[in-house]
Amino acid sequence: MRDFYLGGSISEVFEMLPEYRVKKVKLGTREIGLVRIGERIYGFSSFCPHRGASLIQGSINSQGEIICPLHQYRFELKTGQAKAGDCADLQTYPCELSEIGLIITLP
Repeated sequence: MRDFYLGGSISEVFEMLPEYRVKKVKLGTREIGLVRIGERIYGFSSFCPHRGASLIQGSINSQGEIICPLHQYRFELKTGQAKAGDCADLQTYPCELSEIGLIITLP
């Protein structure tokens, strides 16, 4: 496991991550997506497990799911569970908001 840090404070993280907008971030050799809903931040693989479409272009619905732009498959941001479509669950990454910014843990 490896931790990555973004921002230097909670307010900096909120400025970097406007609510309900997917942001692409490169951490080491991995590209992930981040999205903020209220004070919760979710990290996930930036590619759909079905056909590899970019989830950075996806949208977020009111149920806290990201919707793949290619086939409209839906994934719960909290767990990565596939909610619509016949494919594997989405890889998610723990994110912790702290006074020193955002801590993202990758395997």
